[in-house]
Amino acid sequence: MLYYKKNDFKLLQGDSLKILPRMKKESVTTIFADPPYNLSNDGITCKAGKMVSVNKGEWDRSKGFDEDFEFTYNWIKACQRVLKTDGTIWISGTMHNIYQVGFALQSLGFHILNEISWYKPNAPPNLSCRYFTHSHETVIWAKKSKKTKHKFNYKLMKEWDDKLGPSGKQMRSIWNIPLTPPSEKKNGKHPTQKPIELLSRIIAASSDEGDLILDPFNGSGTTGIVAQSLGRRYTGIEIDENYLNITIERFKQLNSSK
Repeated sequence: MLYYKKNDFKLLQGDSLKILPRMKKESVTTIFADPPYNLSNDGITCKAGKMVSVNKGEWDRSKGFDEDFEFTYNWIKACQRVLKTDGTIWISGTMHNIYQVGFALQSLGFHILNEISWYKPNAPPNLSCRYFTHSHETVIWAKKSKKTKHKFNYKLMKEWDDKLGPSGKQMRSIWNIPLTPPSEKKNGKHPTQKPIELLSRIIAASSDEGDLILDPFNGSGTTGIVAQSLGRRYTGIEIDENYLNITIERFKQLNSSK
């Protein structure tokens, strides 16, 4: 299960549904989850100006509504157990999965705080020309219940440059952030890698130095890299050894540059 550990940076290899029940109850301040979107349907998309398959892997292929929802509900429930009373969870998605995510959260008693629209100014074009170009993803931010207090670094977010308005104004729920640049993929690529700026806002907004951040779908480790750079502790869970090794290389590169 333990794949890598260096000080307060930990990577666990395996299935989140099997690992999360073994983690300490109510130990995590902030969870960011980038689960499968279930959009690998043998279609096409545009990448770097070229037509490519939309398929990302069997892990991203829908198994049907009922089975997809059961998976979504179960992993969110497992995250609920390890989340502190005043902790919060952020979950990203598109129209393919985000409505199941929202329903599962509310079914489990979570209270939704915000629906963030991550606007991608450099989103690829829609090759079919039969509907609007997909140029955003949704990130739902929720706390364990309506009655619990939650951590929000309001002043910091107010001063953050969100590229949609002058600094000193309240940050809005539309975030203008370009797609992950090649400079953040030097150690290897993941098909759904999130940009550092997106995770920087999420972690800075909802945690403080020393808090524990969890990502149950670690991927290539952006959540962990940002957590480490902001002085947070980190635990990432990932099945694929390839992506765990990319995360380790990114972690080593970050620490070598300090």
